[in-house]
Amino acid sequence: MEISKTYSPGDAERKWYQYWIDHKFFKSEVNKDKKPYTIVIPPPNVTGVLHMGHMLNNTIQDVLIRRARMLGYNACWVPGTDHASIATEAKVVKLLADQGIKKADLSREEFLKHAWDWKEKYGGIILEQLKKLGASCDWDRTRFTMEEDLSAAVIDVFIDLYNKGHIYRGVRMVNWDPQGLTAVSDEEVIHKEATSKLVYVKYQIEGSNEFVTIATTRPETIMGDTAVCVNPNDERYTHLKGKNVIVPVVNRVVPLIFDEYVDATFGTGALKVTPAHDINDFNLGQKYKLQTIDALTADGKISEAAGAYVGMDRFACRKQIIKDLQEQGLVEKIEEIKNKVGYSERTDAVIEPRLSLQWFLKMSEVSKPALDNVLNNNIELIPGKFINTYKHWMENVHDWCISRQLWWGQRIPAWYDGKGNTVVCRTREEAFALLKTEDVRQDEDVLDTWFSSWLWPLTVFDPKVIRNGWDKANEDLKYYYPTNDLVTAPEILFFWVARMIIAGYEYTGQKPFTNVYLTGIVRDKLGRKMSKSLGNSPDPLDLIAKYGADGVRVGMLLSSPAGNDLLFDESYCEQGRNFANKVWNAFRLIAGFEVGAVSQSTAQKAAITWFDNKLSEQLEIINDHYSKYRMSDALMTTYKLVWDDFCAWYLEAIKPEFVDGKAQPIDQATYDATIGYLESLLKIMHPWMPFITEEIWHLIKERDAKDCIIIAEWPAVKATDARQLAEFEVCKELVAMVRNVRAQKQLSPKEKLEVIEKSNAERSYFDDTIVKLANLSAFRYTKEKVEGAFSFVIKTTEFYIPLANNLNKEEEVARLTKELEYNKGFLKSVQAKLSNEKFVANAKPEVIAVERKKQSDAESKIKSLEEQLSAL
Repeated sequence: MEISKTYSPGDAERKWYQYWIDHKFFKSEVNKDKKPYTIVIPPPNVTGVLHMGHMLNNTIQDVLIRRARMLGYNACWVPGTDHASIATEAKVVKLLADQGIKKADLSREEFLKHAWDWKEKYGGIILEQLKKLGASCDWDRTRFTMEEDLSAAVIDVFIDLYNKGHIYRGVRMVNWDPQGLTAVSDEEVIHKEATSKLVYVKYQIEGSNEFVTIATTRPETIMGDTAVCVNPNDERYTHLKGKNVIVPVVNRVVPLIFDEYVDATFGTGALKVTPAHDINDFNLGQKYKLQTIDALTADGKISEAAGAYVGMDRFACRKQIIKDLQEQGLVEKIEEIKNKVGYSERTDAVIEPRLSLQWFLKMSEVSKPALDNVLNNNIELIPGKFINTYKHWMENVHDWCISRQLWWGQRIPAWYDGKGNTVVCRTREEAFALLKTEDVRQDEDVLDTWFSSWLWPLTVFDPKVIRNGWDKANEDLKYYYPTNDLVTAPEILFFWVARMIIAGYEYTGQKPFTNVYLTGIVRDKLGRKMSKSLGNSPDPLDLIAKYGADGVRVGMLLSSPAGNDLLFDESYCEQGRNFANKVWNAFRLIAGFEVGAVSQSTAQKAAITWFDNKLSEQLEIINDHYSKYRMSDALMTTYKLVWDDFCAWYLEAIKPEFVDGKAQPIDQATYDATIGYLESLLKIMHPWMPFITEEIWHLIKERDAKDCIIIAEWPAVKATDARQLAEFEVCKELVAMVRNVRAQKQLSPKEKLEVIEKSNAERSYFDDTIVKLANLSAFRYTKEKVEGAFSFVIKTTEFYIPLANNLNKEEEVARLTKELEYNKGFLKSVQAKLSNEKFVANAKPEVIAVERKKQSDAESKIKSLEEQLSAL
């Protein structure tokens, strides 16, 4: 069989991925004779393309699903995409604008046709990219959150929760995105530190030359002021009770009110009250029945109601109003401060608090099971450090604003008759009947994207479960639900994870998943979050082309502990590729063995016994890491088992000798054992490195079409002999010491040495293995000290290497003398420092301990060198 000298990742990836699909290895159907293992993919936005976060998240999911498949589970990984209302609508609006078409010029139906066309053209890109990574999803189960039956389920939930009294409509202060022209939830607001101007503005007391000074970072909202508030206990203002103040710019006369909400010790102690533009001001406005003046339009410009600067952009107005107030002598001072400013997660526009008529879901009651079942570990967050954050959020949860002022999404099933009557139902015909008129209008808004994706673990299997109930759920849902593991990012723990738990208990009485594995954020090696704007995020497909999918998978997971950020460096992918090459070369070495009618050596037999134990010992550790979701640890243990134990020690111990430049034959038993170990290792590596393991699996021997490693049985742990494992560790340490002596004494690796162990023993099981690995002429035992030999100690046993015949005596004496002089000089400098009373009196105890350790080590080294010189 001709085996390529180098491994070609691209060829293997194309061949085996298509082979797996053709033979339906990813496909999962209900099989009550097998236990299911289920993961639902966190659906990436339909607008998305593969980024490093997706790479990390989906590699972990694929590792879990592939291992479950090998453990005999009916493994089902459901893929799909999210319709991403805000992001997708923004993409379509931009696309139309590039064609000279304004959204405002289109009907809703015309716009949605463009949106669906865009989705059909671009919406599947990210799923195709995941295939390049090796994602073994059941692609026949691919879902989209705006499919007809999934959308129907969303409408069913809205109607159900409305009928239960959990959904209501009202004017509330919301987070408004002036670019997306929609409300967004608290969780969709990203707070960033900014440098802002804190402007101290003087408000004149009506009928007086006296002023009250307020401080604001948002002077563009002054036109919306309808009061100034101070603390009733603040003696600076008690004489002003019953007075009015004049709002600058618009000269509006407003009351000076007194309320303990104001902190008298903060700033000037006086607060401008703008009910339309701040939630706390709104609450004061409700309490004191203040007028509400909305000074901003929906798109962030100054409104007609403001009475000044009408039509000006809010930030341009901010600059202009400061300038104008200064000219009027109404600015007392301006300070630069650091403060947190809210930005829309989707459009990156600065959020405006805005009074708006919206739909809300009451969270206080429906969220209780979601808190209880995480706190009692019925659902486990991994790592557990996120539990307190989760608890705090769930105990302080706000009502969820679920309406969005968009067209792309599930339209809210509320209907109005123009007379103040509202009904909630599925169809216009139902609305006609309920309102008893044909003059009905459906609500223009759509539901928040998360209001559909919170149903994902349910509706991917049975979209009708909301309407029919759990008792009538279909076979798929009853079999696959609850799912097993969810792999996602901590930043959507509340956006999505908590809400899925709420929906799960609300509609099935059960948890949606058992474990939530929270990945870290992928950052660059400087610790910065990867982003296009910083130019520090490599294209994952470029990495795959350069290092192979297996190399990138290994590189991503070598240093990504759950919940901790991954400091990504491309060198990790290079390390992954090197590992793949190491495995390939090890296979080529084994495949090159010639089996002959020769006897198995004692060294080979001992190596087989050791590796049999080592494999089981490490497999048990790997299984334990998996059970605790220590993915990086499981990978690193696998890596060391293959690279160190198998390649560096086992293969070196069993490979045939070269005689006259030609490899000698290997016996059948050793060859069979080696192939068996290789197959076991390939199975253990497969979840991490699916392509190279499948390639080598089929190169080992001819196999049936279904005899593939993807469905091979995970190796079983066998009993281990701890004594033999410990003995071989001493063997490895001894061999390493001999190799170090060769390097230190500049002796050729081919030059045979003798090693003598001072012991009462006559022979050990691994003696011949030591002779082979260390290239010794002999390994023997003595009860006496060997004079004139290089000596060293491993644990409590002393070993000797007679070197008289292997050294140039004069050169060795010169080398040792030079090293001795250096160490004496070093010792002298340490002793001088320790004899310095001032140093000893002022230095920390740990610093003195380090210096004393240096002294002790130097003294030991000097004694050893003097003994070696004496022996020579």
